[in-house]
Amino acid sequence: MHDREAVSVLIVEDNPDLAANIADYLEAHGYLVDVAMDGVTGLHLAVTQPHDAIVLDLMLPGIDGLTLCRRLRQDAQSSVPVLMLTARTTLDDKAAGFGEGADDYLVKPFELRELDLRLRALARRSRANETLRRLKVADLMFDLDTLTVQRAGHPVTLTAVSLKILELLMKRSPSVVRRHDIEQAVWGDSPPDSDALRVHMHTLRSAIDVDGMPPLLYTVRGIGYQLKAPDASAV
Repeated sequence: MHDREAVSVLIVEDNPDLAANIADYLEAHGYLVDVAMDGVTGLHLAVTQPHDAIVLDLMLPGIDGLTLCRRLRQDAQSSVPVLMLTARTTLDDKAAGFGEGADDYLVKPFELRELDLRLRALARRSRANETLRRLKVADLMFDLDTLTVQRAGHPVTLTAVSLKILELLMKRSPSVVRRHDIEQAVWGDSPPDSDALRVHMHTLRSAIDVDGMPPLLYTVRGIGYQLKAPDASAV
């Protein structure tokens, strides 16, 4: 396998020979593979099991590929990359697939090597985007999609202003962020009185630097604030 981390793929294909050929090839190249032979089973596995990508046939019994993809995007709010397989070659057919949320397209017959290359590219982009949406400094985690924060696995409740400040500090970590930059990010060109930021920083520090845990948030007097791991170099 070329990638260090195995790629998990769900194959939704009702042709048993084609499904077996794809599964055998991908498994031989280091993939973790699940197979569904109909749309209902495919949707269930797509929603309940984590995958890096889905190979989805357009013509399926139970639920067709377009409907499955639409329900995956709209109902399940899933962003897992979908590569559609079809014997249809017209631009309108491809547009329909992309319109329902597909990320890529392969027209039958296709080379398994090309499927491999496309799946790896989709998985890389998906993992990179997921990393960008999750901030981490030491044991502090911030999911930008769900706006949830955890410290050492325990949930941290923050106000909307504290979330904005924390996002900026984590994105800049371990750099020092100037007071003006924080005020600009939170309030734009109309910041409140000079004590407002100090109060919010105190609230944020009380929430994330709880008793018994190494401090992460530091005040750099006369300049601003710094969020850094305990073993990071001092200012």
